Amino acid sequence: MLGSMKAIQVRRAGGPEVLELADLPKPSPGPGQVLIRVEAAGLNFADILYVAGEYLVRTRYPTVPGMEFAGVIEALGEGVEGLQPGARVAALGGSGAFAEYAVVPARSVLPLPPQMSAAEAAAFPVSYFTAYFALRTQARAQPGEWALIQAAAGALGTASIQIAKQMGLRVIALASSEEKLALCRRLGADVTLLNTQDNLVEAVRNATEGKGVDILMEVVGGAGFAQSLKMLAYRGRLLVIGSASREMAQMYPVGLMKGNQSVIGVWLTPFLSDPAEMQAAVAFLMPLVASGQIRPVVGERFKLEEAAEAFRFVLSRKNTGKVILQP
Repeated sequence: MLGSMKAIQVRRAGGPEVLELADLPKPSPGPGQVLIRVEAAGLNFADILYVAGEYLVRTRYPTVPGMEFAGVIEALGEGVEGLQPGARVAALGGSGAFAEYAVVPARSVLPLPPQMSAAEAAAFPVSYFTAYFALRTQARAQPGEWALIQAAAGALGTASIQIAKQMGLRVIALASSEEKLALCRRLGADVTLLNTQDNLVEAVRNATEGKGVDILMEVVGGAGFAQSLKMLAYRGRLLVIGSASREMAQMYPVGLMKGNQSVIGVWLTPFLSDPAEMQAAVAFLMPLVASGQIRPVVGERFKLEEAAEAFRFVLSRKNTGKVILQP
């Protein structure tokens, strides 16, 4: 397919300063692929790590970053069935979303309910599938359990509150301001605490009648990791989903024995290639989306050429919900 497109290109590892607005060839879909005109792309902290060369997979430069987006199908590759040009979809592509057009495998495409905006759809795949696999698949959450969610007003946090409530969990939300905590309460959090308050471990224990939380979604890492472990209940599960501090954490593994506790890693990417796991996730999530019982929280919006500013905004930790880039 001939023509060119605007895209954010990265030619070396770094921060916002390495993001370049470039004219690149418009891609063509190969066998089993779909070409989508991008209407909105979600910006995740993982994208920032990917650009910096610090993500869980090796970054190969030059690259167009961007893991998730929403748009309109423009063309189908050979062998693609069940999708039609003109359909509105969301997609998880791994990279390539920060552009006017993107090609993804057909299996990475999710049809959208008509009431869902492009920005909401772009805010959906990474955060909501991660929250689902973290809570249901890895933590084996049971109704009535307590779940503590760090950075609860962010993209993953707002998704996790909604998913946790749909699973019948009781939620403690941590965030950095009263305004963010108010958002968490609107989404259904049962207890909200400032992450900067003194005696945070004691506050969590008090909220759970002394026992601690059954599930803790750990996204900060660094020096606070040890504090997170102290918040766990007997047989509690600490889910390692990120390390926004970008600092090493230390733990004493033998300390887990007394409480029969677990530290469990969560990474979305391997689940995406597991048909049975994805089928279960889609069966749980999509009816909730269609009925409006869960709804992505859209935060600040930036134009594609403002990608560096968007990266700096996320790094400032001021965002609520998902930051969106729009071509």
